[in-house]
Amino acid sequence: MTTEALPAWRTVLAVVAHPDDESFGLGALLDAFGAAGAEVSVLCLTRGEASTLGEVEGDLASVRDAELRSAAAALGVARTSLLAHPDGGLPSVPDEVLRGDVAAEVRRVAPDGMLVFDPVAGVTGHADHEAASVAAVAVGAGLGVPVLGWALPAEVAATLRDETGGGFAGHPLEDLTGVVVDRTRQLEAVRCHATQAVPGSVLWRRLELLGDREHVRRLV
Repeated sequence: MTTEALPAWRTVLAVVAHPDDESFGLGALLDAFGAAGAEVSVLCLTRGEASTLGEVEGDLASVRDAELRSAAAALGVARTSLLAHPDGGLPSVPDEVLRGDVAAEVRRVAPDGMLVFDPVAGVTGHADHEAASVAAVAVGAGLGVPVLGWALPAEVAATLRDETGGGFAGHPLEDLTGVVVDRTRQLEAVRCHATQAVPGSVLWRRLELLGDREHVRRLV
């Protein structure tokens, strides 16, 4: 299980719901694509203005915008697009609107493939994650763009559910492709999200359980 398990895409578009998803969830995989020579772009559908885990001075949406841009630089992301759909309200946005936004970014970036959170419960149980991924999968299927989903092994998801009460969802290992990753740049990007990467966050426990491996499955 190495980074060779990833597709040999030269351009990659990550579609996420919130600023920090690109680092906390997809960071190690985006770094792996970049290390293999791919140009990586991120489309984030909300500004993360409705929730935070830490203390914030000033406008949260502006703070999280700045955090995203710093994290993207740490990951070597070439382009970020940040939209203003409601944080916590993506499922209420009409399907055609979300799909239109994703399709417009696909046409701008012309990716060889897209990377998203697995759409089954959005990995974390957050409805925004699921809505963002469902929209990207629909666009990928319609435009003929492959989509890869970041996923958790079922055992890891079960441990996180038991320990945190969260709605984590996973898949049997035989349904996933494992990827050995280097988390150095991911952790640099995570530290850019100072309002979210707080002590005691489930992020740290998930990274501990996963070690040097992430898992993906082909969605389109």
